[in-house]
Amino acid sequence: MHAIDRSSPSRRPVSIILGDAMNDHHLVFGDLTDYITGETLTDTHDERYRQALARRLIEEKGYQIKDVKPRQPLVVRAGDCQAIINIDFVVTVVDRMAMVIKYGPGSIVTRHRSALAVSRLLAPYQIPVAVATNGEDADILDGATGRVVAHGLENLPGKMVLETIAKKNLFAPISPERAQMESRVVYAYEVDGSCPCDDSICRI
Repeated sequence: MHAIDRSSPSRRPVSIILGDAMNDHHLVFGDLTDYITGETLTDTHDERYRQALARRLIEEKGYQIKDVKPRQPLVVRAGDCQAIINIDFVVTVVDRMAMVIKYGPGSIVTRHRSALAVSRLLAPYQIPVAVATNGEDADILDGATGRVVAHGLENLPGKMVLETIAKKNLFAPISPERAQMESRVVYAYEVDGSCPCDDSICRI
């Protein structure tokens, strides 16, 4: 089995998606290799933050590659409208999805509600930990209560901590009515409120 090449990103002339020169998180620098999967991805400021998060999870927090799923697709609905969005990271321990990480530039607090809603949609149960991050800071939330339990990327739960949380958690089921409400929340934040430059959202 060949090792994944985690060499530095390739260098191409900088381009800008859809020409928004002021919105530099969509600047394109070339290609890079995904730390988790080895796939070739577009090299942007946003993606560099995601790759740094991936490295932190594996190299500092003790997770294995198989524990961390990047770009997990999620179908969200609001009435007759549907879209597929990608959840940046889903972490599985003890055979359960136990943590979701939602990245987005800018304010973290404004992303709490969306991260919590995602934690109630990806599985038929409440995922215990939801993280909202802008790549430089993070709020770690209790999925069930929405309470902020820790701040800072350095305080992301490591594998042993998350396993302890998962073993004590009830993984309460999410009712269809609750899931429908949470889906509307995610649609409002992540689809209706998305940047026009964001090509990771697929309206269906």
